This record gives sequence, C-alpha cells and structure tokens, in this order.
Amino acid sequence: MECLDVSLEIIETFGAVSIACAWAMAKGALDRSHADVAVAISGVAGPGGGTDLKPVGTVVFARVVRGDGIEPEGELKRFEPTSRADIRREATICALELLLP
Repeated sequence: MECLDVSLEIIETFGAVSIACAWAMAKGALDRSHADVAVAISGVAGPGGGTDLKPVGTVVFARVVRGDGIEPEGELKRFEPTSRADIRREATICALELLLP
C-alpha cells in the first residue's frame, strides 16, 4: 500500500485480489518510475487462501501505459489449481504478454 500508494479504501472495498487493486498497483508503479508501462498482478496461488468468490487460481492483472489516456486495462483469470508454482508460472506468462505491443 505504501510503496505503490494503493489506498486502504480500495483494498477494503474490492479486496487485494481485484482489478481495482491491481490497476492501482500498476498506476502507482508507473507514477513512481521512469517506465513507459507497468503491469501488476495479484492473486490466490494457493495452496490455501481461496474463498468461494476468489478460489485458488484466481489472478488479476492490470496494465497502465504512460500518456495513453485510455481507460485502465484489467483482467481476471482463473487458472486450474494444480500447484502454486504452476499458477505463478501461468500468471507470469500472462503478465509478460501484457507488455507486448
């Protein structure tokens, strides 16, 4: 919250695993860097921590591009909860794809 200036209100309202939170994280990263694009990921990789609304394998992504002026981009995906490592690997691939032109 402190490093990326994500408000407590966002986390309390939507949760840490939400598109709103991921977008705030990406925007905070962009605002605090000289980068042209920032990507953020939040999710439940397991093995525990899942809920009925956000089961293990739920991952959200957001991308913010400097000077883009368009609506924020965010996406929620549900990966098969095979293992924590598999979920993290799949999420990393998705995040890297968000950086492609």
